[in-house]
Amino acid sequence: MSVDDPTVRLLLDSLWPLAKGAITGTIPLTLASFAIGIVLALIVALARLSRNVVARSLARFFISVIRGTPLLVQLFIIFYALPSLGLVIDPFPSAVIAFSLNVAGYAAEAIRAAILSVPRGQWEAAQTVGLTHAATLRRVILPQALRVAVPPLSNTFISLVKDTSLASSIMVVELLRQAQQIAAPTYEFLALYSLAAIYYWILCTILSALQQRLERRLDRAAV
Repeated sequence: MSVDDPTVRLLLDSLWPLAKGAITGTIPLTLASFAIGIVLALIVALARLSRNVVARSLARFFISVIRGTPLLVQLFIIFYALPSLGLVIDPFPSAVIAFSLNVAGYAAEAIRAAILSVPRGQWEAAQTVGLTHAATLRRVILPQALRVAVPPLSNTFISLVKDTSLASSIMVVELLRQAQQIAAPTYEFLALYSLAAIYYWILCTILSALQQRLERRLDRAAV
């Protein structure tokens, strides 16, 4: 196939529009959703570890709902169903809300497990030197739990990159939506979707390499 072939020319002309979709849509959506989701996940994880029965029950219920329902359904409820209650949210914020809640539901258990992996003696030692519960958590427990939580949280982040493609279903212009818009008038869906898949693969490969590098640094710091 030569560059004069219509399909090849279309793919070459689509390289930048798809890259732009990733840069202006996929990546910001991933970063915003993950950042918010991790904060929510920490709150939910601490609620799961709380001595308060109500807090534990609410956190357990939240995790059960998020893990027990499809992400696409969660996205549709926020964007398509909430307007029936008078709450209209634009596509991009709707996607951020849905993805953030989804990240929180999955990451909360990873954070909780990481906190529980820290020996109980660390809590007791911190208390003997006069640290409060909050200070112990912030200065002693969470830094150690971070090393345990990095692999599962990194996997959640990489999965989120791929999950953002669902935002195209609510008209968020990201990588997949760009491919759909370009393919629609030409019917070159196979070529454009394959090119979009390559972009996702490249992003995830880069993130996997960064994850491995981060894990090695944390392992060296622990020695």
